[in-house]
Order: sequence, then C-alpha cells, then structure tokens
Amino acid sequence: MSNKQLAMVLDLNKCIGCHTCSIACKQLWTRDEGMEYMWWNTVNTMPGEGTPRGWENLGGGFRNGEAKPGKMPTRKEFGEAWNYNFDEVLNGSKGGGQHLQIKGEQPDWGPNWDEDQAAGDYPNGYSFYLPRICNHCSNAPCVAACPRKAIEKREQDGIVIVNEDRCRGYRFCMEACPYKKIYFNQEKKVAQKCIFCFPRIDEGVAPACARQCPGRLRFVGYREDRDALVWKLVDKWKVAVPLHPEYETEPNVFYVPPMNPARIDENGNLDFTQPRIPADYLESLFGPVVHDALGILHAEMKKTKEGGQSELMDLLIAYEWTDNLGGFDRDPATVVQQFE
Repeated sequence: MSNKQLAMVLDLNKCIGCHTCSIACKQLWTRDEGMEYMWWNTVNTMPGEGTPRGWENLGGGFRNGEAKPGKMPTRKEFGEAWNYNFDEVLNGSKGGGQHLQIKGEQPDWGPNWDEDQAAGDYPNGYSFYLPRICNHCSNAPCVAACPRKAIEKREQDGIVIVNEDRCRGYRFCMEACPYKKIYFNQEKKVAQKCIFCFPRIDEGVAPACARQCPGRLRFVGYREDRDALVWKLVDKWKVAVPLHPEYETEPNVFYVPPMNPARIDENGNLDFTQPRIPADYLESLFGPVVHDALGILHAEMKKTKEGGQSELMDLLIAYEWTDNLGGFDRDPATVVQQFE
C-alpha cells in the first residue's frame, strides 16, 4: 500500500499528435539494446488499433474482482523497428539513382501505423489523439501476477516499477496488464515499462513527457493534494476520467475527453444537435461518466462565451505551464549540474 499516489491528467482537446512526449521518453529511457521496439509513451489515433495491435481485445485486468485471462502481445503486434538503406544512399556514390527504402522484410504494422486515419463518413469524419503510458494502477494486475514479486508500487508515491534483479522474464505481467504497456527485453530477459520518470520525480523534476509537451495538456500531481490541478480536474470538477474503468485496475492516468465538433448537415450547415464522435464510442473508452464530464465541459465553455468566468476553463488553458506540474517544476539542468 502506498502512502501517496502520483497521477497524471491528459487533456485530449489539446493534443495535436506531435509525438514530442514519445520522443522525449524514447531519448531518455529506451535507447539500450533490446529496447528498439519499445515506446513507453505512445500517441495513437483514435479510433484505431493502437499498439500493440488491437490491445483493447487482448484481455487482462479484473472482472468482478477476479483476474481475467490475458494474451501476451508479440513484438510484431507492438510493431518492430525497421531499418532503411541510409548508408547506401548517403555513402554509396550512386548520386540520385538510389532512394531511401526499407531494408529486409516489409513491415505490416507499427506503433503509429494507422496514424491520422479518421472514422465516419465525409464530411463528418472524426479522429482524436490518445497519448498512453503505464497507468500506475492502484489495483495493478501486473503486481498481482508476478510470482517473483518483481513488480511493486513505491510506498512514497505509488509509482509501479520492475525490479530487474528479481525479474526472471516469465512475462505473466504482460498477459495480466489490460492496457498492454509492459515490454520484454530479449537481450536482458526482463520486463520493462514506463517508470513515471521516478529518478526525476525524486529530484523534483516532472516526467519528461509532461515537461516537454508543447501543448500543456499534461497535468502531474498527487491524487491527495487539493492544491494540485490533478485533484481539481479529477475530484472537484470531475472532468478527467480513467480509460477503460471496467478493467477494475483503478488507473492513475486520467483523460479530459474530446469535445465533439459540430456535424455538417446536407446543406453544409453546422448541426449542433448530433455529435460527430459517437457517444457510444466514447462511452466504450471511458465508461458512462464520460457523458457527465462532457456536459460539464460544454457548460463551462458556454459560460465563458457569454462573458462569465470559469475556473475550469482557466485550469485547462494552463496560462502558467509550471502550474501543470504539481510542484515538480525544477529545471532538470540543475540536477545534472549538481552531480558534475
């Protein structure tokens, strides 16, 4: 049991799919051997199959308090990294006669294979971006599934970590996780996953994905801290909801759901009576509470359009970016300097 729980809120109305968060994470944590295919932070286009491919149908988690069987995703389903003929093009002295192409077997899937592919019919197509990391669940199935007790929640902040010294690569955790955000390093024979940048957290620095986000859509803080914007968005305003709450894992990553754009009718006019993103699709992702969250968002936006004030809209706009970080706003450069 953890004394406190760190959490994150992501406002899907502000994500532009730039993947800065993914690259920040990749550069910091998954550059070693055996980690080529790992993307601890991903940004998938929804509706889409995501990564690993079709992860929402691979089982895991709990149902009525009982563990539900899950499938262990393959590296191919995650999306293997592929190589290009860079050396041949750049150093092959073939002038303009050689172009970049994939070397070896042609891939048929990758982490962002269906990026920017919309659903719906013209002119009412729709899509939105869904950034995902490990949810650092309060009722973490990976912790329960590991026979080696190699996965644990840190007492001081609830971050779920893998003790690689204890891990023997059984991979029951990969089957148990319904979000499929645990990877296996074939070189080291251990499971690896998002660690919520705990070495940075320990030094008062926000996770790289949150610190680097140009859209200011990520909020970090303790669930119990009523001064943190995480608490205000999740508990006070109730506009940030968990992804797939039916998995019963009590995830600690929450989402402000996407507000529906207006449909366009047969005459080319805006029709605000029918949502463009189907309500049942959003409910399939976030549960029935998504409708209440969207109702609050629309009401507060309407208030501001009519000249009123809204604390919620001010919070989501994030006028001062450091407010998003729940006190973890130390400059990471100062941490490097203290060890020099």
